[in-house]
Amino acid sequence: MNDLVSIIMPSWNTGRFIAESIQSVINQTYQNWELIIVDDCSTDNTDDVVSTFKDSRIKYVKNEHNSGAAVSRNKALDMANGRWIAFLDSDDLWESEKLERQISFMKKNGYSFSYTNYEELRADGKDTNIVVSGPRKISRRGMYNYCWPGCLTVMYDQNEVGLIQIKNIKKNNDYAMWLKISSKADCFLLDECLAKYRKGRSGSVSTHSVWTMIKWHYKLFRECEGQNPITSTVNTLRNIVFGIYKKKRYRVSV
Repeated sequence: MNDLVSIIMPSWNTGRFIAESIQSVINQTYQNWELIIVDDCSTDNTDDVVSTFKDSRIKYVKNEHNSGAAVSRNKALDMANGRWIAFLDSDDLWESEKLERQISFMKKNGYSFSYTNYEELRADGKDTNIVVSGPRKISRRGMYNYCWPGCLTVMYDQNEVGLIQIKNIKKNNDYAMWLKISSKADCFLLDECLAKYRKGRSGSVSTHSVWTMIKWHYKLFRECEGQNPITSTVNTLRNIVFGIYKKKRYRVSV
């Protein structure tokens, strides 16, 4: 079980999409995995959809109360048995060689923390032909500049990084994790498009206003990182600048 991959999947009312997400895990060429789905009190048909998958590697648990993605991710991380930790939201997809290619990349180079490129999908699942990438190496300072990795592309070595638990913030909880991990390891890019991100789904981060997202970033630095108001403001402004840079430099049509 030394090379078991624990896949972290929070879910909430994604019954329309979660079957496709789970199937993209089952279709992996690398088969030594466990999928930990933590449902946050969905009110749709998520339970029924997940129950159709008869695979002992899939673990499905539910929160007692609607608690948010941070609590769900923390619970899944605490349950994880694998050396490798990967993330896939319940409306996103992986290419079939994602795990195999990324583990090989990390082992070959001795990396503990990595991410890949991903393609954006429309809410209806149709291709946009837009691929998002990022810097080849992200130091801790670089991670403060911006949340470069797409959550669905990240993998880290739990043997090196240890158990990650984050504060209960409503949004940016994936960014909070990357900041914690970056204090222990630099993050490296596998420059291949191995995942697909569903953009624009109702309720997703990509549908919120810029001002709302700015407030979430400030809260992340202030509450999760424990920074004073001035430092939190400076880091929030850095995020705005590097967010514009990312769109111009690392978001390309193919």
